[in-house]
Amino acid sequence: MSTTSDLAKLAGQRLADVRAARPLVQSITNYVSMDIAANALLALGASPAMVHAPEETGEFTPRVDALVINVGTLSAEAARSMEQAVTIARVHARPWLLDPVAAGVLTFRDDLIKRLLRHRPGIIRGNASEIMAVARAAGLAVDPAQTTQRGVDSAHTSDEAAALAHKLARHCFCTVVATGAVDLVTDGERILRIANGSPLMPRVTALGCSMSAVMGAYLAVCLDPFEAALSATALYGVAGEMAAAKSTGPGSFRVAFIDALYAIRPEDVATRLRMS
Repeated sequence: MSTTSDLAKLAGQRLADVRAARPLVQSITNYVSMDIAANALLALGASPAMVHAPEETGEFTPRVDALVINVGTLSAEAARSMEQAVTIARVHARPWLLDPVAAGVLTFRDDLIKRLLRHRPGIIRGNASEIMAVARAAGLAVDPAQTTQRGVDSAHTSDEAAALAHKLARHCFCTVVATGAVDLVTDGERILRIANGSPLMPRVTALGCSMSAVMGAYLAVCLDPFEAALSATALYGVAGEMAAAKSTGPGSFRVAFIDALYAIRPEDVATRLRMS
């Protein structure tokens, strides 16, 4: 494995790559996150597309550079669109990311998540509790109490999710990101922890969902999903710290965070990243 210094420089370089490529990212996401996810992608330099209708995915998904699926506000129609989009993405070799919001809470969404997993996402990104619940849905967690989930907020740390994240990555042949106070990134072989960020980040709704959208932009320009996940997680954490320095609370933080994504430089990511 490369040194942490090398990986920090690489994370910075990937920011420059995203801005140069301006990837088109289709996000079939929840209604709460559409605004901030689209604005985060625009601030970063990518191009968002919130194309949801199943009648349009067949025509549109082959045109995108990456696809992000977020199961936050589900309906039967949304589920149909998601399954259609991931099928098309695989046929056309478009990388895609799964954000399993509130996995482990309701049967309908858990059943959909299990079906989506069959289409091999490049990255699964969620909070620690969501990742543990997905592992359980995949048959990897023995103790149901280990993956108890009440809603969208995480009841576990990334360290508690580490073993199951590692198993899930190996089982699904993908990269898994478990976010929290310390974020964990693993592809079942490599594992890294990123300690950047701000306590204000979980105080702003849908900021995690927009992280998935941003990670989709990185997935579009990185051949290695682990590299994409690591670089996007690094960017997000450093941008969070930059925004917190100019904020007095969640409202001002939300605005400052979008500004930070716009202003952040590759060298900011490389020099401020705390990774182990």
